[in-house]
Amino acid sequence: MRCYGKERGRNFWIKRAIFIPIAVAAGIFIFGSVVMLLWNGLLPAILGVKTISFWQAIGILVLSKILFGGFGGRHGHHKCHGHGPQHHWHGRWMDHLTPEQREMMKSEWQGRCKSSEKKE
Repeated sequence: MRCYGKERGRNFWIKRAIFIPIAVAAGIFIFGSVVMLLWNGLLPAILGVKTISFWQAIGILVLSKILFGGFGGRHGHHKCHGHGPQHHWHGRWMDHLTPEQREMMKSEWQGRCKSSEKKE
């Protein structure tokens, strides 16, 4: 039986404390190496830029995280499922509409969501 909290043994937490830092370090090494190899393999020939070191590749990864907010987190964009800040306005809009207007708006947005899902 899987339990969370106190029921897990001490060995579980020791293994987790050892595994997580190793996994993070391995991930940083792998991503940094991939960026370095791709940069050095492609961009000097295509754009004529200089090659980069491993630490410069790590810097590019950090910079891309700051600028673009990548590396996972939310998987997919929930434009049509009522998630995110736009959901806050849904209640305000619906309070000021007649039942006919509500149904018309619902059907219009459902059509937009279905057509955008088909495009992907």
